[in-house]
Amino acid sequence: MLTGWERSAGPPSRRPAPPDAIVSFLDTATLPTVAMLDATREAVLGDDVYGQDPTVRELERLAAGLLGHEAAVLMPSGTMANLVALMVHCRPGDEVVVEAFAHLVWAESGGMAAVAGCMPLLVEGERGILRSELIERHLRPSDQHNPRTTLVCVENTHNRAGGTITTPTVMRELRELCDARGLALHVDGARLFNAAVALGVPAAELATTADSVSVALSKGLSAPVGSVLVGSGGFIAQARRARKLLGGGMRQAGGIAAAGIVALRDGVTRLSEDHRFARVLANRLAAFPALRVDPDAVETNIVLCDVAGSGLDGRAFATALMERGVHASPRPPHAVRFVTHRLIGGPEVELLIAAIEDVLAAQGMR
Repeated sequence: MLTGWERSAGPPSRRPAPPDAIVSFLDTATLPTVAMLDATREAVLGDDVYGQDPTVRELERLAAGLLGHEAAVLMPSGTMANLVALMVHCRPGDEVVVEAFAHLVWAESGGMAAVAGCMPLLVEGERGILRSELIERHLRPSDQHNPRTTLVCVENTHNRAGGTITTPTVMRELRELCDARGLALHVDGARLFNAAVALGVPAAELATTADSVSVALSKGLSAPVGSVLVGSGGFIAQARRARKLLGGGMRQAGGIAAAGIVALRDGVTRLSEDHRFARVLANRLAAFPALRVDPDAVETNIVLCDVAGSGLDGRAFATALMERGVHASPRPPHAVRFVTHRLIGGPEVELLIAAIEDVLAAQGMR
C-alpha cells in the first residue's frame, strides 16, 4: 500500500512525468506525492484575497503553530516571501545586514534594492553562519551621514555554504544583539526544517527568536509550489498588503495550500533520509582522487564538491553530467552542488557515481 511518501510519487498512471529522463540533484525538482495530488483534488476552495479560502487558512494556522508565531501568510515563492519581509521591516534607503553569500543577495534578482529600496551590508559569515560578534564590528553609529540599519537577515540552512545550520544558541545571540541595537531579525528559512531535523529540535526553537521567518514548501518537503511567511499578527497584516502590491494575491489557492498541508504534516520527519543519503554521497565522492569533498562538513542535504582536479571548472563539469542524464548545480569557479531529496536514493546515487566515472574517464583520469 502506498503511503504517498515513497521516493516514487506513485503508480505510473498517477505519477507526474518529468520532461525527460534526467535524474536531478536539485531539491527544487521534487514531485508532489500521491497524498498531495489527492489533497489538491479534494481541497475546499475560496477566494484567498478576501480571506475566504478555508484550505489556505488551515495551512497558515498550521505553519504559524509549527514555527511558534502568531500568524502566517501563503506566498507564491520564497523570493517573494523574503522581499515582502524586507518591505515590511524596512523603509527605502534602510540598510540590511545580510551574509555575503546569502540567497537573498545572490539569487533573488536584486529585489532588495530594486523593489524594497534597501542597501545590503554584506558580512561574511563562518561557513555562512552570521555570529553577533561578526555583525557588531560592522555596525555604524546612528548618524545623518549613515543609512539607517534596521534589519538582520539569516539564512538557515545556508545554501551556498553547503547546507550549514545556524543553531538555537547562535539565534539567541543574534536576538540579543538585535534587541540591544533596535534591529529586527528575519530568517530566510527555505530549508529551516532540514536544520531542525538535523539538530533534533522543533522548528519553533529555531524560529521564535526571529521577528519573521520564511519557509519553502517546494523543496525537500516536496510540495509543487509555495512558501509561507510567519510573524506577529500586525506584521502579517502588513505582509498581505505588500504581497498584493507585488501581484502575489491569489484567488482559489487552496489547491496549492492543500499540498502544503500534506508537506508540513507528513514530510518533515523523513528529511533525515535526505541527510543520510547526502552523507553516503559525500563519502562516495571523496573516494575520487580528482575530487575534493569533506564528508564531515555535510550537515544536512547539500554536498559541495570541488572538481578543479578534474581539469574542468564547475560549469563544464555540471554540463558533462547533464549530458549523462544527471542534473546538478555549478558553483563557479570550481565547485558543483548536489542536493538530496525524496526522489534521491541508492540507485540515483549509483547513477551519479557512474556518470562521474565516465566524465573523469573522458578527462583521462578516475
